[in-house]
Amino acid sequence: MKRRIDIAMSLVGNPKIIFLDEPTTGLDPEARLEVWKIVKELSYAGTTVFLTTQYLEEAEQLADKIAILHGGKIIALDTLEGLKKLFPPAKVEYVEKQPTLEEIFLTIIGKKEEK
Repeated sequence: MKRRIDIAMSLVGNPKIIFLDEPTTGLDPEARLEVWKIVKELSYAGTTVFLTTQYLEEAEQLADKIAILHGGKIIALDTLEGLKKLFPPAKVEYVEKQPTLEEIFLTIIGKKEEK
């Protein structure tokens, strides 16, 4: 609940830039997806969102640009596509994917992750 209040408070006055420090830490999967939706809506509406996260999937889903910090320094800064180009193409193998517990939970409660 405190995280939701923090986000709501950051939106007072319709700012052009907001800073969110690990906004989904400690949230359940449903609340996490709601925060993702809010961040995406803000971005689409033209608000610049600086977001720190330790969840790399979150950065992949939400960020236009990604800065990778290590040892207190930015060691890479690019788009997701730009960062992916730093690595050679992966060898493709067939692997049967089993649902994660988060996917099972969200399906059971009737919510699917919006990508």
